[in-house]
Amino acid sequence: MTKNIEDYYAPWVKGIPMYISEHIELAWRKPELHRMMSNENPLPPSEKVLEAMFKYAKMTNRYPDQGLVVRSKIAELNNVDGPQNVMIGNGSSEVYDNIFRMFIQPGDEVIQHTPCFGIYGLRGTLLGAKMVSVPMIYEDHLLKFDHKGLMNAITDKTKIIVIPNPNNPSGNYMDPEHFIPFAETGIPLIVDEAYVEYAGLGKSQVQLTKKYKNVLITRTLSKAYGLAGMRFGYTIGHEDVIKQIAGSLLPWNVGTIPMWAALAAFEDQEGLAERVKFNNDAVDYISESLSVIPGFHVMPSKANYILFDCGETGKTGAEVLAYAETKGIILRGESKKYGSDGWFRVTIGSKEENELFVNTVLEFFGVKK
Repeated sequence: MTKNIEDYYAPWVKGIPMYISEHIELAWRKPELHRMMSNENPLPPSEKVLEAMFKYAKMTNRYPDQGLVVRSKIAELNNVDGPQNVMIGNGSSEVYDNIFRMFIQPGDEVIQHTPCFGIYGLRGTLLGAKMVSVPMIYEDHLLKFDHKGLMNAITDKTKIIVIPNPNNPSGNYMDPEHFIPFAETGIPLIVDEAYVEYAGLGKSQVQLTKKYKNVLITRTLSKAYGLAGMRFGYTIGHEDVIKQIAGSLLPWNVGTIPMWAALAAFEDQEGLAERVKFNNDAVDYISESLSVIPGFHVMPSKANYILFDCGETGKTGAEVLAYAETKGIILRGESKKYGSDGWFRVTIGSKEENELFVNTVLEFFGVKK
């Protein structure tokens, strides 16, 4: 008897929908709206990066190589031995996909600290993993890492532990000493440092890769470097591990333009410093401006987004989002958690957008500036 096509799908992938970011779709449909929702950098690429894009656009009739030059630059910036310690990808999303493929079999467990970046669950579920979510601690109106809870979640089925540092969406770091016990388990430990440049590479855990073969550091150029649309990410780890994970790469997975644009961005450290200063000043401005609202709690952030909880004001995050959209601003919603439905998030925008956002929120809560 002839089977239906549905009978041939792997059981754990049935019903998985295509990933669509509704807020990004909305932003492209209505470009007049202010995009303050996706942790993008509001500043365009530097002239040095644009020059590299134009130069290598004229060479896109040729296949790219495997990025030896840009991988060498990444190794240099991070004080690791060389390009053999670096794997590049089409955004950090592809990097996660390749790492997960190398370790996960159906039924394995992946530990994530929630709330966190959704890609971990998307890729883990696709491979048949069970996602084990350990909630952060919400105490004194601050989200805090629960390193003991993460450790207690480990079982003989744990194949990956992933810790965003700083965390997305809370914007804070885990104390450095708390990474050591996880590294010492031997379980693959992924430290997601997508936003580390905002605080500086001194906050990175990259040196753990020299002592522990199971530690992988992941990064992206979508945030501080402002190249979200170019799709360039990378991971740093022990040479043997990187070599094995790279076995899952599609040939020519990073295009010529993104690869050389990334190199130009890495070489333009002055441009990076300007972007970091702009962002961090804006975080301070927004945080201080909104701290005057009674019952409105601002999570201290070392990234390019700020998380808020307005539950004690009697308002919901959804109501703030709806009001902001009437002012032309797209914000990021958050699910109900810790007994509050007042959570929402903003991405740092231009100077004018940040001022508009502050005035909009103050107006919504009836607070005069």
